[in-house]
Amino acid sequence: MARQVSVIGSGREWEEAAEKVGSLLAQRGCTVVTGGLDEVMEAAHRGARSAGGATIAILPGERREAANPWAEHVVVTGIGHARNLAVAASGDAVIAVGGSYGTISEIAFALRLGRPVVALEGAPAVEGVEWASSPEEAVELALRSLERPR
Repeated sequence: MARQVSVIGSGREWEEAAEKVGSLLAQRGCTVVTGGLDEVMEAAHRGARSAGGATIAILPGERREAANPWAEHVVVTGIGHARNLAVAASGDAVIAVGGSYGTISEIAFALRLGRPVVALEGAPAVEGVEWASSPEEAVELALRSLERPR
């Protein structure tokens, strides 16, 4: 089974970092899971698809057409912000890039579920998150955390 890493966050100013994270994850054979919309989510998918990787979008609404154009597989939930639990749970690890309140909820769900969470600058500060200074370090820390027994 392929590893899945959820990339969470928001903010146009973090798109470059998110695209790099998506690309690096795809290069390492990971499927990139996001909330499927724009900004960080779209950028992570764009990076993954550009590197030949697979993407999964878990949408809050009821229409597949709402997914960003880089989403390969689309899950329509119709449950609004509650889909944040599905995004967090679907990743073997989680990388936060930028973000706000929705990102905080996804981080909290991930930590509650025992998923390792790595954050880049701009992500909300939450206890229990490991910090990275670059997309390369974020991917390395996230994947290394999956090798450790939990």
